[in-house]
Amino acid sequence: MAKVEIRDLRVAFGASPVITGVNLSIPEKSITALMGPSGSGKSTILRVLNRLIELYPEAKVSGEVFLDGQDIFKMDPLVLRRRVQMIFQIPNPISNLSIFENVALGLKLNRLVRSRKELYERVRSALEKAQLWDEVKDRLNMPAGKLSGGQQQRLCVARALAFEPEVLLADEPTANLDPENTAKVEALFLELKKDMTIVLVTHYPPQAARISDYVAFLYKGQIVEWGPTRDIFTKPRHELTEKYVTGRLY
Repeated sequence: MAKVEIRDLRVAFGASPVITGVNLSIPEKSITALMGPSGSGKSTILRVLNRLIELYPEAKVSGEVFLDGQDIFKMDPLVLRRRVQMIFQIPNPISNLSIFENVALGLKLNRLVRSRKELYERVRSALEKAQLWDEVKDRLNMPAGKLSGGQQQRLCVARALAFEPEVLLADEPTANLDPENTAKVEALFLELKKDMTIVLVTHYPPQAARISDYVAFLYKGQIVEWGPTRDIFTKPRHELTEKYVTGRLY
């Protein structure tokens, strides 16, 4: 069953087209990787899915996107962004706020909890799901900026998970992490997909091969090929796909 359905999506920034007619079904409770060379439109698709694209005045968007059959462009964007959370390439915790407050802030601002006890339980649950609780439970009041880069990224995941989203968008979340922390984030995603749908942008084909269930290969604003990950990597139908997964197209 498709959690997200994209139909004839087109995006331009001013007079420059970035997405030129994308159709894509994203299955529920799976990891779908968007891969392709820089500038192929991967991150733009993510920004459409939770309507962050609307923060760019020069962006022009057409086409249809549905979440559980609902037109996302007719939804309250704040409600949509609670259901469809996003983490970015560079960890962006609020450095001078505590670890606890980084996760709690969104819940408080959106009035999603009714008591201090409920707030604590939501924060703890999010940190546990992000596999960070055991590392920080004794220093929740420490500024988030003192965490390592890998821990900061998992803190950003926890901050997103505190909203109990249905879809998690991840824009090259391990691009700035070392192999050890990359492995931790990948293992985390494999666990999270049991409860939610994950859309992962990666420029690194081996990562898509390791953890995704489906792959969409984009090139110059279009999907060249989409299918189960195993098929894309072992029997690609398009020459461009084969070149990309074998490292001969950048």
